[in-house]
Amino acid sequence: MNHTLVTEFFLLGVTDIQELNPILFVMVLAMYLVTVFGNAAILMIVILDSKLHSPMYFFLGNLACLDTCFSTVTVPKMLENFFSTSKAISFLGCITQLHFFHFLGCTEGLLLAVMAFDRYVAICRPLHYTSIINRQVCIQLAATMWAIPFLQALLHSILTSQLNFCGSHHIHHFICDVKPLLELACGNTELNRWLLNTFTGTFAIGLFFLTFLSYFYIVTYLFLKTRSCSMLHKALSTCASHFMVVIIFYAPVLFIYINPDSGSSLEKDRIIAVMYTVVTPALNPLIYTLRNKEVRGALNRKIKILL
Repeated sequence: MNHTLVTEFFLLGVTDIQELNPILFVMVLAMYLVTVFGNAAILMIVILDSKLHSPMYFFLGNLACLDTCFSTVTVPKMLENFFSTSKAISFLGCITQLHFFHFLGCTEGLLLAVMAFDRYVAICRPLHYTSIINRQVCIQLAATMWAIPFLQALLHSILTSQLNFCGSHHIHHFICDVKPLLELACGNTELNRWLLNTFTGTFAIGLFFLTFLSYFYIVTYLFLKTRSCSMLHKALSTCASHFMVVIIFYAPVLFIYINPDSGSSLEKDRIIAVMYTVVTPALNPLIYTLRNKEVRGALNRKIKILL
């Protein structure tokens, strides 16, 4: 069957155990609401509070916006399918979801690397910070980290849409992703698999290495150069919250996209994918709010004004 005759796919969801669907629905909905309202609060605070008009919080605002969009690409459809009998998604809807899923996921990886570099310059090169990370550089970095993943995701979308699907149209996942779609394709998929495993995998590993390297240099610099315990504690506290987000995001991503393709791994993949599509976007606002005194202070000031 030619791929142009495929009009829809069927998303099988997070689990095949139907009895778990009501419980999972409540849990996913709760985390989605935390994601939307938590990140909206951070974005509002960063925009409205003049004390937070700095590069670090500019990128934090980008992360809040990104997490909300990233979660919205997948979670509403997931919630619908918990009680849907058909679980259908149109071919165009599937490719669109795939595109934005990869676009926003890769953007988050780039953003976390940029945030790590920002902290490195602020802590290790404080005298040069304003000249290296100025307003123009922030805008250029933001434009780059949104544009490059868009093009990469577009390549995934175009190549996947050109595949022939001549077997089952049931996707063993709760989202339209390249890996489960390749399991349904017939014909030559070597280019798609190479792009996924080599290009996307190398991209993820490279960004994780650069991010880790920035924090490694920061920690090394702080222990060797800083003699003030309060300054050391403040810097480490800021970096700890950032690095916690990095680990939570990258651990499941690297597991899925570095793992060899196999049908047997799809069951694990869709469970692990819940981590970075549902859990991570919900944890980010909590981590940055609870561990960041400036954000907590700005939030308290806005609450007092409203009350």
